[in-house]
Parts: sequence; C-alpha cells; structure tokens
Amino acid sequence: MKIKRITAFIEDLELTKPYEIAFTVTDSVQNAFVQIELSNGIIGLGAASPSEHVLQETIEDLEKNLTADHLQQWEGRDICHFRQIISEVRTTFPKHSATQTALDIALHDAFGKYLQIPIVQFYGQKIKTLPTSVTIGICDVPTTLQEAEEYWQQGFRVVKVKTGKSVLEDVERCVKLREKYGDALIIRVDANQGYSREETVDFYYRTLPTNIELIEQPMPVGTEAIMRSLPDFVRNMLACDESLKNAKSAIQLVQPPKVGGIFNIKLMKCGGLLGAFEIATIAQAAGIDLFWGCFDESIISISAALHAALACPNTKYLDLDGSLDLGRDVVKGGFIIEKGMMRPLDGPGFGFERI
Repeated sequence: MKIKRITAFIEDLELTKPYEIAFTVTDSVQNAFVQIELSNGIIGLGAASPSEHVLQETIEDLEKNLTADHLQQWEGRDICHFRQIISEVRTTFPKHSATQTALDIALHDAFGKYLQIPIVQFYGQKIKTLPTSVTIGICDVPTTLQEAEEYWQQGFRVVKVKTGKSVLEDVERCVKLREKYGDALIIRVDANQGYSREETVDFYYRTLPTNIELIEQPMPVGTEAIMRSLPDFVRNMLACDESLKNAKSAIQLVQPPKVGGIFNIKLMKCGGLLGAFEIATIAQAAGIDLFWGCFDESIISISAALHAALACPNTKYLDLDGSLDLGRDVVKGGFIIEKGMMRPLDGPGFGFERI
C-alpha cells in the first residue's frame, strides 16, 4: 500500500495546570503533528514535543524539518517498508530526534492501521498493564499535599515529585507525603539535574525512612564520571534521563560501574520506537530496568510510548502523564487509565481517533 501524501502542522496546546521544575516554569506547549495518508484512505498520525533544554531542538526546527519539500521524498513508497523509511528519516535529520519521532510514530500508526492490529501486538505484548506516576512540580509542602490528594482522589497511587532546588525542602515534602499516605503511596523523585554529588547522597540518606522508589537524574549531564563514584546502593536507584539520549549513550552508561540502575526512555530523545527498542535491548543485556517518561505531549505520542513500553520485558515503571494536563488535543482515545493503571486500547495502530 503506497503512501499518498505526508503533511504536517503545529498546534499550541495550553496546560490546565502550569508547573515548575528545576530550571523553568511551563504553562503551554507546542506540538508538531505529522499526517500520513495511504492510497486507500488510511491516515496515520504522529506527534512530537520538542525540548530545547534536553534535545537542543526547537519547535522552529520541527516546523522547518517537516515542510513539504522534505516529506515528499517518502511519498509513493510502500508503507510495508516503514522501517526502511524510518532509517532514512534518521539519516535525513540526524541531530533532530523529535523530528524523527513524529515521523516514526506516524509511520507505525499507518502501518498498524493497514494491518488492522495494535502496534504493541505487532512487536509482541509482554506486559498487560502498569501504574503510571503523575507529576507534582516544585512547590511548597501544602501545595504538594493538595496536589497529591487530588491525584489520590482520582485513583492514582504513584506520584513523581519534582525537586532540585533545596534538599531540605525536598526532603520535607517527601516526609509529609509519607506521613499522610503511609505505604499506600509510591513516591518517586525527579531532581532534573539539580543536585551535586554531596546533595544527592544527603538526599538519599535523609529520605531513607520515606522509602523513595527511585531518583531520576539528580546530577547534571556531563557529570556521569562523578555519578559512577556514588555508592552502589545509591546508583542502583538512580534513573538516567537527560544523560540517556540514544543507543550510543546507553552503551556508555552501562560500562562498569554503571551510572544508574534504571533507564528513563523518552521517545523524543531517541527518535521514536525503533530507537527506544535499541536502548531497551542494551538495558536488558545489562540488567537495567526501563522507566518510560515523556514531556508535555499529545495522546498520540503518549500512546506510542505505552505500546513500546509494554512490548519490552524489562519495563518496570511508567511515567506517561504528559497528556493529562493538556487543555485540548487533536485526538481522543489511545489508552485507558483506571485507578492509576494504564493500558492501551485495542484499536489498530496506536488506538486513537482524530477529533
């Protein structure tokens, strides 16, 4: 089945709840969307949410890359050759992983719809469902508890607390959450590169009684050698995020002593599903668990990440809440969250429908 037309557009999606992390406050997000139309009328959709801070890729880069002139080179190709086309996309845009991701997802979605099967089934579903965490930005203790209660009432039992400004304040927030919810609430922490080595160790020991599940990227990119010097019991609960971009960086991170015991895979960092599976294979061989994350993203790319995550046997954690705070989206469906547990819908491709 031939690809008839590939088009792209940009949408400004406001957030219903602005949030703060260690380096900025976010109240809206721009996503790029790719639409692939096959000759029989099937339409596959892809999406990308750039992050200049993490990816060095802007929405302007996406808009420039996803012009008609660039995309027309793949029109007329057979959708059954989608993996080869993705390889060509990676060669065409080697420095822009979000651009790669938008096209990777759209090609997968079109192919799955052509075969009339979910993409997770195409790759082999290893896991049926997992709980996703929901994110609490940097804020004071009362606001932390208020947001946690809102999520609790919605059925979520895993929270990821953004930290990285003050160790003592970060510890207090975790302590108060544990005091209020006991062992019924799983607490994860994301310092967004905000700690030094000494602060990372200090935070670890101060929060031992609170039983934190994991600490995501506590130290800045470029300090991996210093992170290797952390005690084993600290490194084992660290999730590499900004330090992990692609398969090449994954290979570097698993060299002994490993920088962390967990890999945070974001489709936007690694260029889509095929890049994610490359990282997952390296992680599995090294005995590293997978933690699937996201930026502020459309249901389209969140659904794609969920399908990829559930196709990997070493997936242990989900943090796929990136579409929950969008004021609007261009699709609906994709997945279901019941009492915090996340699973994909059974529709073809990634299971979403255009609104």
